[in-house]
Amino acid sequence: MTDQPSSPPNIVLTGFMGVGKSAVGREVAARLGRPFVDLDDLIEQEAGMSINDIFATRGEAHFRALEMLTLRELAAQRGMVIATGGGALVDPANREMMTRTSLVICLTASVSAIEARVGEAADRPLLAGPDKQQRIMALMNQRAAAYAEIPYWVDTTDKTVVQVADEVIALAENGLGGILRLPVQLPDGSGYDILLGAGLLTEAPALLRERGLQGDVVIVSDEHVAPHWARPLLDAFARADVRAALVTLPPGEAHKNLATIARLYDEFLAAGLDRSGLVLALGGGVIGDMAGFAAATYLRGVRFVQMPTSLLAMVDSSVGGKTGVDLPQGKNLVGAFKQPELVIIDPDLLSTLPPEEFRNGLAEVIKHGIIEDARLFAQLEGDGPASMESMIARALRVKIGVVQRDPFEHGERAHLNLGHTFGHAIERVSGYAIPHGQAVGLGLIAAARLAAARGLCSPELPQRVERVVTRLGLPASLSGYDPRAIVEAMSTDKKRKRGKVRFVLPRAIGDVDVYDDVSEAEALAAVQSLFGK
Repeated sequence: MTDQPSSPPNIVLTGFMGVGKSAVGREVAARLGRPFVDLDDLIEQEAGMSINDIFATRGEAHFRALEMLTLRELAAQRGMVIATGGGALVDPANREMMTRTSLVICLTASVSAIEARVGEAADRPLLAGPDKQQRIMALMNQRAAAYAEIPYWVDTTDKTVVQVADEVIALAENGLGGILRLPVQLPDGSGYDILLGAGLLTEAPALLRERGLQGDVVIVSDEHVAPHWARPLLDAFARADVRAALVTLPPGEAHKNLATIARLYDEFLAAGLDRSGLVLALGGGVIGDMAGFAAATYLRGVRFVQMPTSLLAMVDSSVGGKTGVDLPQGKNLVGAFKQPELVIIDPDLLSTLPPEEFRNGLAEVIKHGIIEDARLFAQLEGDGPASMESMIARALRVKIGVVQRDPFEHGERAHLNLGHTFGHAIERVSGYAIPHGQAVGLGLIAAARLAAARGLCSPELPQRVERVVTRLGLPASLSGYDPRAIVEAMSTDKKRKRGKVRFVLPRAIGDVDVYDDVSEAEALAAVQSLFGK
């Protein structure tokens, strides 16, 4: 199999066993004149034994390692139709790799249809034993979250192979490859998708149309971002015959205030925006906060889409629906929860981000690793994640999981404030001369040192946090400010509860909790530890 640079991306069919991946794949390949590859057959050829024998003699872990190596080889090629095993894309690294390089389609079927199709399951080692239907249901539940990240789905229940192949070919003609879908489900049954993939900026009209998001668009951006990315986005909407207007705001936290929101209302009215339209935030966290708050309050709420252009916004602020503006007394003291209809993340937009701003975003990636993803933190300590998409996806999964469990910050969502109680106070005392990412990095170190001083974590943990912060180009020390002023600034932090300042502290990498009994002396000692180096 040769890689032809001019060939189209691979079509990858995945999904649970018995949904028809191989049969449909062969039909699609024959009709499109493409080579067909059955991943399990290829593994058997290379291993010189059957899948059953690999499981029996070497175990599932060995099989999954062979699977990953084979997928890596296939991902480097183009123009094929590939049918994977049911568990091949359950591993996040495999899923990120294949969705980045291919058009991935998940085939589905009802439990009864799958049970009928797999027969006695003699060649299905994961279904061996009694209660086959229960095993099917349990395994499907285990894999549901992974399958949910596949961007396109086709149900094969009660359809012929030809009918399913028709739908797959239609997607190959009209669907977009290179997309990882990260769904966000909210307790009221609603939700939205985060779509991650290179080149999605100019595909925005198609992505909105696929989700029924029609109507006029007002793009809100700033003077740093708009010169790079507004024109290609406006041109894409023009080609799609969608009326779009651009509002360009001054950049920076200093303009994140109610006066700017009043200007946005005027601009929305001038553009003729009504409740059938939507606001699209094209920028970093400041633009997302302001555009989202304006969308939440204009006409009592219009639809809102996030297209973050900074790493910090991609991995953190664009997800979760928190919007707001600052008051002189503190950050984000006026705001609203406004869930987006869609978040479109195009890593190509990071190409114009200044290096210091990219490093600021890495502070939030570190934070997410400490909160819930020890493997991500270890990657940051070592050779790094496999790709930019992989790093963004891993960080996002942490944020999504917390937001889904606590959408309105009644409990666990406070974990996302790790490093921020210190960080926001540092920002405020510096007059925002210290950027958010640098302040959060310092806050992560201070929180880890406070946790160690309380005996909540090992003495080595603060050292690990500091090493990662400095390794990624963020400062680990402060000078020129009054530590007591930083502690005093915490008293107006919006994260207070019943008058007490809450601190999120790590107990281990991947395990944090909230504490509201931290004394002023303890907080001061943690802040003072950042000085004098």
